[in-house]
Amino acid sequence: MDPTRLRGLLERVRAGNASIDDALSELKDLPFTDLGYAVVDHHRALRQGVPEVILAQSKTPEQVAGIATELARTGQNVLITRLAPDAAAHVTAAVPGLKYSPLARTATLEQAPIPTLPGRVALVSAGTSDMPIAEECAETMRMTGVAFDRIFDVGVAGIHRLLHKRAMFEHAKVVIVVAGMEGALASVVGGLVEAPIVAVPTSVGYGAAFEGLAALLGMLTSCASGITVVNIDNGFGAAFAAARILRAGTHA
Repeated sequence: MDPTRLRGLLERVRAGNASIDDALSELKDLPFTDLGYAVVDHHRALRQGVPEVILAQSKTPEQVAGIATELARTGQNVLITRLAPDAAAHVTAAVPGLKYSPLARTATLEQAPIPTLPGRVALVSAGTSDMPIAEECAETMRMTGVAFDRIFDVGVAGIHRLLHKRAMFEHAKVVIVVAGMEGALASVVGGLVEAPIVAVPTSVGYGAAFEGLAALLGMLTSCASGITVVNIDNGFGAAFAAARILRAGTHA
């Protein structure tokens, strides 16, 4: 249940096009549905502007499909993250219309309008190896109404590639920087732009990168002031943070 759908229901009742019993029937599952293994939050879109997102990691394919089916039943859009290819085959077969992105490991179902938030985000990633996390971020932004531009494979090993694309991110309202290794790209971009920076350390890198810990610490200790850092490989979290920033601007 999102604000647009709820307002439409109330308008139909006021206009006499829907009875109170009709409204009660549509609202009966609010604010949640208990599936036994999950309590599906139908009020999430009212509180945050985006329906509940399903983290597939550590869930069985049947559980993921059950939660997705419940969200879809109530007319909500569906976003599933960290969905492995083998599980995706089962889930997409169980939920009609669900589309799987293997690179991002996300699955989406769009059945309700997604209002576009004001402003654009620049999605900057260091290397091709960072693309899975960057694409998770991209799919999440698409499903949360964030307009964005991809600026990929512009890491500090060839800084001229980043500077060549500077016009694309210089006027962005938010810049998301996805980088592994030592995570230096966040500091470089942070020194070039005024917009809020959301940095995503990835687990890409050789031994002493410690599966993203080196990039995380590098971003946390950046000499570029005011950089916000999410958890390792958390492209979803960065996208959601960007959406919150843009959405806050609409209420200012």
